[in-house]
Amino acid sequence: MVILQMRSTLLQIFFFFVLCYPLAWAGQPITADTHEYQLANGLKLIVREDHRAPTVAHMVWYRAGSMDEINGRTGVAHVLEHMMFKGTDTVKAGEFSRLVAAVGGRENAFTSRDYTAYFQQVEKSKLDEVIKLESDRMANLKFDDAEFLKEIQVVMEERRLRTEDNPSSLLNEALMATAYMSSPYRHPVIGWMNDLENMKPADAREWYRHWYAPNNATVVISGDVDPKQVLSTVEKYYGVLLAHELPVRKPQLEPLQRGVKQVQVKAPADSAQLAMAWKVPKLEPRKLDDDEPYALELLAAVLDGYDNARLNRVMVKQERVVNDVGVGYDMISRGPELFLIYASMAKGKTVSQAEQSIRKALKEISLNGILDSELKRIKVRILSDQIYKRDSIFGQAMEIGTTEMAGFSWREIDLMLEKMQTITPTQVQTVAKKYLVDEGLTIGVLEPQARKTMGAQKKVGQ
Repeated sequence: MVILQMRSTLLQIFFFFVLCYPLAWAGQPITADTHEYQLANGLKLIVREDHRAPTVAHMVWYRAGSMDEINGRTGVAHVLEHMMFKGTDTVKAGEFSRLVAAVGGRENAFTSRDYTAYFQQVEKSKLDEVIKLESDRMANLKFDDAEFLKEIQVVMEERRLRTEDNPSSLLNEALMATAYMSSPYRHPVIGWMNDLENMKPADAREWYRHWYAPNNATVVISGDVDPKQVLSTVEKYYGVLLAHELPVRKPQLEPLQRGVKQVQVKAPADSAQLAMAWKVPKLEPRKLDDDEPYALELLAAVLDGYDNARLNRVMVKQERVVNDVGVGYDMISRGPELFLIYASMAKGKTVSQAEQSIRKALKEISLNGILDSELKRIKVRILSDQIYKRDSIFGQAMEIGTTEMAGFSWREIDLMLEKMQTITPTQVQTVAKKYLVDEGLTIGVLEPQARKTMGAQKKVGQ
């Protein structure tokens, strides 16, 4: 079970791509051999044919993530993900994973800000069996209070290990809570510890009743399948489930930021860390021609898209002011987006030196732009990543699912690819100059504290 708090590797690859126009490349366009069906109960089915290997990926995506939570119940989307393995009337607690393994499959689930997803990858003749299992728990989940009380302890321990004992995660959590004022993106996907401590079984059951319905789900199946046969099986198992009215979603638009925000985190760590986050636009559904999100994606690649990209070359190799530096931006999402730069200090170097180096690199792009040859080199590299990703059965299902959950259609993926190709160095320069400014900036600093030794801990306890 996985939490997608920040941008995952798959999502990072997803929009760092390009196609030569028209679509003439080594892999097939996503629209080739892809079929969409709408069931009477509202469930959407997308089938992607790929007959290169006798395997299939089956994914169920619910458009319900941490951004749909309310104050006091943060983390419930992820907790419910855990509880989905606790059984139904016909499948006992813990049996789901055993049954998938028994047919030679692998399975897991993940929760993000925007969605919760479940998947199995099996030999093609076993597809019906996992469809039956997954459709069963869409409508018939059963867990008792004792199971919940055990699992909530598991989630709290997960939070301790991945966040409270991880200085980078603590910095990111504080940064998000400071950068966002009203957006639910300010809450961690795993939830605040106090909310987890006070969560009740009824909270998880209510979340399940609200959001787990066929009319809030998209089933994506990719691999060696016949679409009509898949539709028949999906109709048999998912089609009989009842739709229900979903809760009203409030927009919760983020207020305009009017100056630099700063947050400091003190935690045991080996070195200081710096995080800089700027409010930037995202791509909106039905506005695929908006140049700025594509230009921001390419700006991220200019800064950190390959080993010798600008920030790594200058800050790590030349100035040696940081041990590592990274850039993050995701142009499709349900909520507001940030353009992020993270860095951890090299020994003897300061956060101030790193910030100055980042600002200098950004100013260079704002004033002088980027070379056409530089952008072309990035696009070639991006193309190879995209072709590699589409060589994966699971990767294709991920690409379709994440796009659908952000409010776009899988049919628009190739249109986005074509649009990316048209972006010029001047457009990249323009977004750097327009958005990477102090008015929309939040700065987070991790101030490292000495780690407690075992001897010191014993002394305190005596």
